[in-house]
Amino acid sequence: MRKVNTDMLEELTWSSPQGKFKGAGKQVSEALGRKPKSTDLMDRHPFDVEILRVAPGQMPYPYHSHSAQWEFYHVISGSGTVRHEGGSDPITAGDAFIFRPGEAHQLINSGNADLVVYVIADNPIGESWHYPDSGKIGVQAPKRMLARTAPLDYFDGEE
Repeated sequence: MRKVNTDMLEELTWSSPQGKFKGAGKQVSEALGRKPKSTDLMDRHPFDVEILRVAPGQMPYPYHSHSAQWEFYHVISGSGTVRHEGGSDPITAGDAFIFRPGEAHQLINSGNADLVVYVIADNPIGESWHYPDSGKIGVQAPKRMLARTAPLDYFDGEE
């Protein structure tokens, strides 16, 4: 058995170049030995757990979807908004929600205190991402790469 105390974990912070997106997180699964880049399922773990913290007025990441990944969210404290394909909904402590592969989503702290959320994802091998607002597509090959493209017909360039 591996055990960690999440109160003792280092909190990693990030910010986009112009500061529009900011967040902080404690990487619980990695502290328990998860090796995210491994293809060995015993090292990779079947899921990833993060304690995400978002300051008031912030968004941790752009509106996006995953090609194969499921993400479960459980709000521990604070309040905010979750943006999704059907619009947006308020979220508060105790709320739990899930996004299937292909469902775009984004968290926004629209409250007055830190929004703290448990995020559990299955992180499948071969994952890719789509960013509807900017039209970008991201792939892991072997490191994260982003591209922007326009939709094409299936046979475009083939005949």
